[in-house]
Amino acid sequence: MPLSPRVPELTALDLLLSVARTGSLGAAAREHGISQQAASERIRRLEGTLGVQVLRRSRQGSSLTTAGALVADWAGQLTELAAGLDASVEALRAERHARLRVAASLTVAEYLMPRWLVTLRHQVEARGDEVSVQLTATNSEEVAERVRDGRAGLGFVEGPAAPDDLAWRRIGADALVLVVPAGHPWARRRRPVDAAELAHTPLVSREAGSGTRRALEVALDVALGAGHETAEPLLELSGTAAVRGAVLAGAGPAVMSTLAVADDVASGRLRTVSLTGLALDRHLLAVWPLGSSPRGLASDLLTIAMRRTT
Repeated sequence: MPLSPRVPELTALDLLLSVARTGSLGAAAREHGISQQAASERIRRLEGTLGVQVLRRSRQGSSLTTAGALVADWAGQLTELAAGLDASVEALRAERHARLRVAASLTVAEYLMPRWLVTLRHQVEARGDEVSVQLTATNSEEVAERVRDGRAGLGFVEGPAAPDDLAWRRIGADALVLVVPAGHPWARRRRPVDAAELAHTPLVSREAGSGTRRALEVALDVALGAGHETAEPLLELSGTAAVRGAVLAGAGPAVMSTLAVADDVASGRLRTVSLTGLALDRHLLAVWPLGSSPRGLASDLLTIAMRRTT
């Protein structure tokens, strides 16, 4: 039902409470960021609306009348409810302008995450909400660390296994392949490369901590046993694109994700070389802190990733 015209503005009641607490109209005005003249005018309008005098003014300061004390008591309850309403609405605003911090391995970030984020944005905007995503692209080891310490609410890694101290879900699969530039001698090779030969071949490699490098190391350990000899990397680079660029430039062979080299293989710029005795399939995993589950935007993104990963 419509409110009575005798119901005063909340800002005036809040000012009255400040006067009651400080004992000074000037101090109350400073608290509210207005001039003493503006505060005095606001109190006069309040008294006009209520039809009662709420302040007694003197050279010693301002004090509440008996009626003013009663109004202040009632106003305290009302302003508390208003503050609760403001906090609740702010929560709604925050939900509509939700922000997600996510970390992803470079392979996932470069070749899968863009279409996931486009789908997420369309999905959120269709609800009338807004979304802000802060994506950190790094190696799988650093992704796990960011999820552990709270810098990311959700992470995506690739590798033979998930970190023991994180909750996880498999979202898809990927495979590693040995690739060389079209002019490399192995481009015309018919005999597969076995695990021992690959281990002794200097490769263009990702840095330690990357999911791709770790998957290759595990596969070689399984095939040759722990402690086998491995050649030092020909080049050690900190990104999938950098490894791909080095191979295309003729630096040497590399073991890379099929996601990263599919277009180059299809066009003939890179050639795949058959491998034998190595299991190079790997899992794509979503990870989050133990004892929790993805909520809100994180849950939305996880669902999209599971549905759209091929």
